[in-house]
Order: sequence, then C-alpha cells, then structure tokens
Amino acid sequence: MSEFHVHSFDRARERPAPKELTGLTLEGTPWGRNLDRTTLVVAVKPDCDGCRDFVEGNLDDLSHVDVIVVSAELHDDWRAEHRAVVVSPATWEALQIRSAPFYVLIDGSQSLVVSEGSVFSPAQVAQEIAEYLTS
Repeated sequence: MSEFHVHSFDRARERPAPKELTGLTLEGTPWGRNLDRTTLVVAVKPDCDGCRDFVEGNLDDLSHVDVIVVSAELHDDWRAEHRAVVVSPATWEALQIRSAPFYVLIDGSQSLVVSEGSVFSPAQVAQEIAEYLTS
C-alpha cells in the first residue's frame, strides 16, 4: 500500500512576506504584529465551518506556532468568541489571500511565505505545516 497524504495544495507559491501586519481589533483598536518568527496566518470569513474551529475551537494542535486569525471584514458574531480576530483586508492583499478559509505560513527569519493552503481543521493545518516547524 502506498503512502498517500492529502494536502490542500501541492506546493506553496514561495514569495516574500511582509515584515509586519496591521489591522484593527474587533473593538476597533489599531493592531500590529512584527513577523520576526514563524507565524501562521489563518484567513476566516463569517458562516464558514472550517473557519469556526479557528475562531471558537481548540488550537492545541497548533500550540507550537504563533497563530493570527484575520478577517477581511468585521463580523458581529465574533465579538463574543474567545479568540482574537484581526480585521485587515490589507493583510489578505499583502499575503495574496484570495478567499477563506485559507492559511499562510510565514518564515519570519527570511520574510518568506513557505506554506499555504485551504483550511479544513486545525489538525489538518498542523499536519501540513509540521515539516516547516522542526528545527
């Protein structure tokens, strides 16, 4: 039997990543983060099953990487949730995110996108990015 692993994409479109992300919190406060280490950016949208796990669910599978959850627009239902969602259409543009749910893994030491793909669950994303997190 062959070893076959399903991935959301065959290969990332390696490209430069920004050194900083900016946006607004759900309360409208300016937000910013330097990308100087490996960071997982997860793009979410309202009424999306794959996104819900990243906004409401347990991210223990991703505890070994910084996770930033980003939306292109404000959604009122997210205000009551426990995970911070950053509203930043500029982040979507800078990372060339076309739709959600989608993830982009950034190697901050090189300012480079090293992996990306569709989001189905935190466990799926953790499996896809694992090879980039070993030192």
